[in-house]
Amino acid sequence: MLHWDGLRQLEDGSTIIFLCPDCHSSLTHEKVLRFALKNDLYHGRLPEEFMDLTWVEEMVCSLYRNMAHVTRFRAFHGNTCAHDMNVISIADTLPQTPADLHGMVSVVFVGRGKLDIKKLGPLFHIRKSNVWRFLCWLSTNNILYHNMPIDRKIMDLYADDGILPGLEATIIHDDESILRRHRG
Repeated sequence: MLHWDGLRQLEDGSTIIFLCPDCHSSLTHEKVLRFALKNDLYHGRLPEEFMDLTWVEEMVCSLYRNMAHVTRFRAFHGNTCAHDMNVISIADTLPQTPADLHGMVSVVFVGRGKLDIKKLGPLFHIRKSNVWRFLCWLSTNNILYHNMPIDRKIMDLYADDGILPGLEATIIHDDESILRRHRG
């Protein structure tokens, strides 16, 4: 699929298409693009009720797990780093357990004092009922999930409406950055 930012309409009515290097290489070698619709990667739009899933809720339902997700907070202004990574595991039961997610989530807090865990709520928020409904919908509507066991006991490891359980244990307080900035 093309994004509108990748198209430029010229005065003569012709159109220029800007391609990323991967897409350009695939087209040059007459190969199907990795993320082309022809590869059956698009399974339609999600129902409206699932449009507000948080990234953590999506991760709980994910079949594939990457190696790491690092979020760095500076004085309560956060940014998240995402990098190309290899998939390290494929789920054999869903949802993913909190322990599965702890192995790939890290929070680095840069600031004085300790991070108030309540401030992480919006970013690491999980609503158990949303996750369960989404998993049930996926098992019915997505061929990749048809034979995937869904375990209610794992779902019970999550709060009804709260942050990722055990997230506090993944927080790293980076006081050294503060000291270096004040010295230098």
